[in-house]
Amino acid sequence: MKGSRYAAVGLVAGAALWIFSGHLGPHGKGESVAANRPAEAPAAPLFRVSVMTAEVSPHVRQLYLSGRTEAEHKVMITSRTSGLLDRLNVKRGQAVKEGEVVAVLSDEAREAQVDQATALVNQRRAELEARRKLIEQGTLPRLDGVNLESQFRTAAASLAAAEAERDRGMIRAPWAGIITDVPTVAGQPMSPGKEIAQLVALDPMLAIVEVSERKLGGVKVGGMAKIKLVDGQAAKGRVRYVSKSASAATRTYRVEVEIDNADNTIPDGITCEVMLSLAPVEAVRVPRSSLTFSSAGELGVRVVNDEGVVAFVPVQVLADGQTQMWVDGVAAGSKVIVQGQDFVREGQKVAPVPYQAAAAASAG
Repeated sequence: MKGSRYAAVGLVAGAALWIFSGHLGPHGKGESVAANRPAEAPAAPLFRVSVMTAEVSPHVRQLYLSGRTEAEHKVMITSRTSGLLDRLNVKRGQAVKEGEVVAVLSDEAREAQVDQATALVNQRRAELEARRKLIEQGTLPRLDGVNLESQFRTAAASLAAAEAERDRGMIRAPWAGIITDVPTVAGQPMSPGKEIAQLVALDPMLAIVEVSERKLGGVKVGGMAKIKLVDGQAAKGRVRYVSKSASAATRTYRVEVEIDNADNTIPDGITCEVMLSLAPVEAVRVPRSSLTFSSAGELGVRVVNDEGVVAFVPVQVLADGQTQMWVDGVAAGSKVIVQGQDFVREGQKVAPVPYQAAAAASAG
């Protein structure tokens, strides 16, 4: 029994010495451990994107609206008294001057009434002058002078009324313009208010547009405008009126642009396109291709911060060009991704490189 115990103790002690000697033995600075570890994969390179530095500058916005031309003055010339239309001196398309006789009504004894009133005025004047000296000498009472003066003034008023009635038979143009309609003919009986001819003043001409309440703040009286007519004519004008009251039906505001039309080439009522120059605003110009949509569907651009991390910035488009766009919402100095923005996402770290506009244009 004692021999077997000694043998067991000896085996345990030998095993312990063998294990202990393995821990204390020399090592090749972890070479055996390192040899057993798998090789670590190298880090993947960052995705490269082209960026441009945003520059904020004033931008004059352009507002394009469809409208129509409208004559500043338009009136239907009517008869002011009764009688036959004796002479009609105008026709459609004819230009007339201010005060020119458009039509003449039959006399209807109006001239005779003027002659009669003139004779009475002359009589009353002669009586007043003849008796004024007697009144001054005291031969006649002063009350007779007052009565004679009253009779003379009454006769003069009757003469003025007769002349006014005679002149009503002469229909004149209130101002210079173009006759656009003649709804009557010579020989037709006239009565007060009967239409004779329509007169339109074509200079200046107005271009009328309706501006929405969102755009109204940028439209100012005196602002420049360009007008293109549907027949191909082009003109320039100035905003002369901006309504302060909205249309109840459309919630838009009437804007009038005054156009010089001295040669009468712009007709009344023709369709036109008006480009209004709005008040300048601070904006950033970016390539059209740089605009993208966020995961939530917002329109904007992606930018890179100083650490190279991508972020999304929503923008509002102020002006749309063929290759460039003016937007609002981008801070000055921001690094806007103009190439590669659709291949990265918010929070991703990238390697930004300067955008070469000329090289991109030649490559495209």
